[in-house]
Amino acid sequence: MTKIADPAFWDDNAPDYRGVVNDFTAFYSQRAWEMASLPSDATVVDIAAGGGALTKVASAAGHRVLATDFSPAMVESIAALDLTGVTAQVMDGQNLELPDASFDAAFSMFGIMLFPDWRAGLRELSRILKPGGTACVGTWKEPGGAAVNLLVDSIAKRLFPGLEVDDPVPGMTEWTDRGRFRNALDMAGLIDARFEEVTSDFTVDLPMLLEPEKTFQFSPVWPVLDHDQKADLLAEIRELTQRGSGRIEVASPAIIALASKR
Repeated sequence: MTKIADPAFWDDNAPDYRGVVNDFTAFYSQRAWEMASLPSDATVVDIAAGGGALTKVASAAGHRVLATDFSPAMVESIAALDLTGVTAQVMDGQNLELPDASFDAAFSMFGIMLFPDWRAGLRELSRILKPGGTACVGTWKEPGGAAVNLLVDSIAKRLFPGLEVDDPVPGMTEWTDRGRFRNALDMAGLIDARFEEVTSDFTVDLPMLLEPEKTFQFSPVWPVLDHDQKADLLAEIRELTQRGSGRIEVASPAIIALASKR
């Protein structure tokens, strides 16, 4: 899914991140922040910040935060929030324009996992941390991701057994295994990792089904389906939604890793 490596794709999706996506990921960001338990004077960087869910939590706690993203529209949306102590800058998380050992804590909630070179993303996160600094990285537990992706995947497997789907996000797939996730962090100089599984529900409602190409654009399964398969899958989701009084709650587990800079 090469579109996720294109800043223009995320520019187009920035409005949704200000609403639906931020509301959904806020729960995970709050839990990651609580896990980190930073001192009050810690400086924070939020890498691949998206709509700024983690940045908002850190700002509310009184910290100075640099929010970075390679999408100018995402950065503009964070800047428009006018959060206390927050600076937002356009940067590629695989090559951060920041000095070595310049932050006490670095977060990336569902960001680095999407990078074409996610190993470079972890190395950069580690590089800009001070020795002993805190790294906090979030990923989805399932290879397909979360929210509507899980719904599409589960129904497609039932309706279309044998359907072949390429792995669009190798980093996310790698990190679903905690052993490989730990090894990846360790290779980047991030040690003593501990993990917590956190689950929240994503609500799918009938209005979302009016624009299926937009609603399911992050799904690795949806683009593989032909016209008739998409129609069948959409009809199934619509029926389930109607049975649920106009909504479906999709449990979406995440893995949050906390580690220290060697």
